[in-house]
Amino acid sequence: MQSKPEINEVIYSGGDPLAANDHFLSWLTGQIGSIAHIKRLRIHTRLPVVIPSRIDDSLLHWLSNTRFKPMVVLHINHANEIDHRVHNAVSKLLDAGIRVLNQTVLLKGINDSAPALVALSEKLFDSGIMPYYLHLLDPVQGAGHFDIPHHLALDLYQQIQAELPGFLVPKLVRENPGEKSKTIYGF
Repeated sequence: MQSKPEINEVIYSGGDPLAANDHFLSWLTGQIGSIAHIKRLRIHTRLPVVIPSRIDDSLLHWLSNTRFKPMVVLHINHANEIDHRVHNAVSKLLDAGIRVLNQTVLLKGINDSAPALVALSEKLFDSGIMPYYLHLLDPVQGAGHFDIPHHLALDLYQQIQAELPGFLVPKLVRENPGEKSKTIYGF
């Protein structure tokens, strides 16, 4: 990475990076922090949702003692996933100066209605989390029963745009194999 100045952000993702211990994450963040052209650190995780106690003093210490202004991107798909424990974990992150965003996967039978998506965005905001991405399902084996046809996803997106202020509408995106970045759909 040091020889590639065009890289300015590091994303901890894949599996769940917060499953690693804090000593390792602190060391890794320090190593990355020594590379001058890296400006941002983003951590994609579901652990604060399924194990809110993971947001503890040790994690907050290394995360708030870096030159980066780290962002934590949660993976919350339904408003029912946000309870008082998740809210408290997010509050700890926010109090430590860490930005918190959310990405949601659009799932048939789970959150494939405008009321469900509006309720999710509202509950995210009430907890200090900014809606970021609304993902169309990746074509993975065994998950086809959750897929929403593209035209229905676009219709849902128009409905939530009509009901929410712009800052609460996540970007509708899809990852297409071979593309350098996500494809963003909008109106």
